[in-house]
Amino acid sequence: MPRREVLHTPGLPSAHLAFTDASDGDLRVPEPGLSESPEVAARRHRIAPHPWTWLRQVHGRRVVEADAPGLWQGTEADAAVSATLGTVLSVHTADCAGVVFVGDGEDPATEEPIRVVGAAHAGWRGLQDGVIEATVDAMRRLGANSFTWDLGPCISPAAYEFGEAELDRLCDQLGDDLRATTLDGAPALDVRAGVRAALRRAGVDAGAGTGPDVVPCTALDEGFFSWRARQDAGRQAAVVWLAPDDHDYPWHP
Repeated sequence: MPRREVLHTPGLPSAHLAFTDASDGDLRVPEPGLSESPEVAARRHRIAPHPWTWLRQVHGRRVVEADAPGLWQGTEADAAVSATLGTVLSVHTADCAGVVFVGDGEDPATEEPIRVVGAAHAGWRGLQDGVIEATVDAMRRLGANSFTWDLGPCISPAAYEFGEAELDRLCDQLGDDLRATTLDGAPALDVRAGVRAALRRAGVDAGAGTGPDVVPCTALDEGFFSWRARQDAGRQAAVVWLAPDDHDYPWHP
């Protein structure tokens, strides 16, 4: 079953986090020029019954701010942030890391308490280009100053053989924690360590995640979509939103 979390804090809207798996069905975004199919729209609605911000991910560092539900659908970017109730932020993966954030702080305009959410798509190129750091910076501009985060299912180093030259460059940038080996002993990239290293660079406590210490490997667990292991066309989603009310979602804890 997909993993769900809800963060309740007095005086702030509840933050809802969801990480889907193959049992939720394929959530990939439509091809350019096509509309979202009714089947995918229904799957999204079962997970979060509010308008989704979904992106055409390009393995970069662009972050968009969604200040209305459903804003930026189909935009080329790899992360989104919002402080608007009922605005569902999502990134879609089939081996890359989907990282979601909840940040609390003070609204720069009103000085009132504020809660901000963010979602980032982080493959090796995104880690190299700084998409995690850019997402945290965008949330800080909205007023967030303390952060929790969560990491969705992604490929593990056991299944992620990686070129030595590219691995050396990433390790020079983010540290040797990213260096690992596959089950066969080949050089491998640890994407999860890369996310934590990027969080540290952004000034976020890398140990402040809300989920399990070890997330599932999309390549080794057939309950997830994996492009690298099985060339799956399907995508799972990492999703976060601020609840506009005390809506009793079917899976609410």
